[in-house]
Amino acid sequence: MSTGPTERAGPLQPVDRALDVLLSFDEYRTSWGVLELADEFGLTRSAAQRLLASLAGRGFPRADPDTRRYGMGPAMWRMAGLWERSGGLSALAEPLLADLARTSLFCVPDGAHVRCIAAVSGSEGPRRSHPFLAELYPAHAGATSRACFAFLDPAERGALLSGRPSARFFDLTPFDEREVETLFDTTVGQGYALSQGEYDAASRAPAVPVFGGKRPVGPVTLVENKHSDHDDDLLDHLTPPRSAGGELTGPLSNRRPAPPTRRWRRGHGSRPSPHPTTD
Repeated sequence: MSTGPTERAGPLQPVDRALDVLLSFDEYRTSWGVLELADEFGLTRSAAQRLLASLAGRGFPRADPDTRRYGMGPAMWRMAGLWERSGGLSALAEPLLADLARTSLFCVPDGAHVRCIAAVSGSEGPRRSHPFLAELYPAHAGATSRACFAFLDPAERGALLSGRPSARFFDLTPFDEREVETLFDTTVGQGYALSQGEYDAASRAPAVPVFGGKRPVGPVTLVENKHSDHDDDLLDHLTPPRSAGGELTGPLSNRRPAPPTRRWRRGHGSRPSPHPTTD
């Protein structure tokens, strides 16, 4: 019989608690006070202080000397940048696109465009002489970009797009600023975008947003040949990209199972409703 230490099932409690604290930062919770953290996680004040100080010593949160609150620190930025530069997001998306068994794309914002960082080809996709990967799609044309820019804060979107010239690629390309804004509003209302021949005359596409918290990370798009004899509706093809988008949103959002409901002083504690639904 072995006399060695018994191996514990499950995560190590101190490590798991520290990770819970790091994952609790999001758009709604940008900082913690020691008492808030102690109450939220069921810790004593001294234990919460030691935990925050230990994490801050490695640069994950950063203490504000004036407010004595702990906000996100430079180590979070460094690790997030390293993950992005090493292709972590495309590696996360590619298996989900492959499961769709159709020509599908995942794109990320790039200025006034979205840029394709993952693409999988299928038999129903349009024939083209150049790859989808690294292609830029302008904000005003097509479901791919619309499923991202529609869900930005209107003020942020206006700062990016207002007054910019919009190229008209084909007769179906929307280029009037008011028309484009109406399409953005429609997309937010229904939770997805559809297009036929706006950016590529030979293609039609449904696209759904992927979120990281409440912010759009990019769209998942299903791309098909646009034929005059199509007897189906684009809505019939919405389920696969919606499913892939939901699977991507989960790990990118890192939502805690039981989000805080208290309204702390200074308005830091309550979490509003999550990102716009894609249902």
